[in-house]
Amino acid sequence: MNTEAVRAIFFFEMSRWKRTLMQSIVSPVLATSLYFIVFGAAIGSRIPSIEGVSYGSFIVPGLIMLSLLTESTSNASFGIYFPRFTGTIYEHLSAPISPFEIVIGYVGAAATKSVILGLIILATASLFVDIQIAHPFWMIAFLFLTAITFSMLGFVIGVWADGFEKLQIVPLLIITPLTFLGGTFYSLKMLPPAWQAVTLFNPIVYLISGFRWSFYEISDVNVGVSLAMIFVFLAICMSVVWWIFKTGYRLKA
Repeated sequence: MNTEAVRAIFFFEMSRWKRTLMQSIVSPVLATSLYFIVFGAAIGSRIPSIEGVSYGSFIVPGLIMLSLLTESTSNASFGIYFPRFTGTIYEHLSAPISPFEIVIGYVGAAATKSVILGLIILATASLFVDIQIAHPFWMIAFLFLTAITFSMLGFVIGVWADGFEKLQIVPLLIITPLTFLGGTFYSLKMLPPAWQAVTLFNPIVYLISGFRWSFYEISDVNVGVSLAMIFVFLAICMSVVWWIFKTGYRLKA
C-alpha cells in the first residue's frame, strides 16, 4: 500500500477541515444545543420518561446520529467533488496510487472528522442532561461504522454530482428527513402499530436504535439486526464505489 499517498490525501482533507471550524464544528454544536434547549428543557420537561430514561437523555443518541450522518455525507462528497471540479482528480488517477488507497484517504478523513464531531456533541450533551453509556465499546463501534458507511455514501454522491447544488440534495432532502422520522425524538413504540410497520422501512431507524441501545440498553429493533443493516449498507456503498472506478464513471470523462 502507498501509505505516503494515503497520508497526503488524509492530512490535506483534515487541514481543509481546520480552516472551516465555524461551519464544521461550531455550527453543529450550536444547533445541537438549541435542540436540547427546545426539546430537552422546554418540551422534555412535560414528557414522561421513556422506558425509565428521561426525555432529554433519550434524544442524545438520535441527535448525535443526526449530525454524524449529515456531516459524514457532506464532508466526503465535497472532498471528492472539489478535485473533480478543479481537475486535480486526474493527478490522482495518473499517480502511482490505487483506487482503494484514494478511497481510504478521502473516506478515512471524512469519517474521522465526523467521529470527532460526534464526540464533541456527546460532551456538549453531557452539560445539559445525565448520560449513561452502558456499552462503551459498542457505542464507539456504532459511531465508527456509521461514519465510515455514510462517508462512503458521500464519496458516491461527490462523484455523481455535477454541481454544488446536487451535493446538498441527498443530505438535506433525504438523510435529514429520514433521521427525523427514524426515532431521533421518539420511540417507535409510541406510534400506532401500522406506522411502526411503515417506519421499519426507514434504514435510519436501525442505526439510531442500535446506537441508543449502546447507551441505555433500550432499542426499537434487535441490536443484531441494526448491525446487520449497517454492514449491508456498507457493502452496497463499497460495491458502487468499486463500479465507479471500474467504469470510470464521471472520473475519466
